[in-house]
Amino acid sequence: MNLLRRAALALASIALVTGAAGVAAAPAFGGQPGQSCEDQPSRPGHSQSAPGSAFNPDGVAGTHYAGEQPQNSTNPHSVSQYDVACFQVSTH
Repeated sequence: MNLLRRAALALASIALVTGAAGVAAAPAFGGQPGQSCEDQPSRPGHSQSAPGSAFNPDGVAGTHYAGEQPQNSTNPHSVSQYDVACFQVSTH
């Protein structure tokens, strides 16, 4: 009985872990997922009002990303992407 209980617990744990991974979709390919936050109807987290990133709202990294500095703001290919966060916004 103890072995059966352990096996059931192990299977339940595996099901929970793999189920949680399926909910948080990630791109099935490497590199940039091609999703720009500017193209989405909403922004991930608090990125709309955060001077830093959506994951560190009190930081200042948001002013140093591509397209924010004068030397690279004229390059149309110079965009900042929250890779997975913007990808997930686009899938929901």
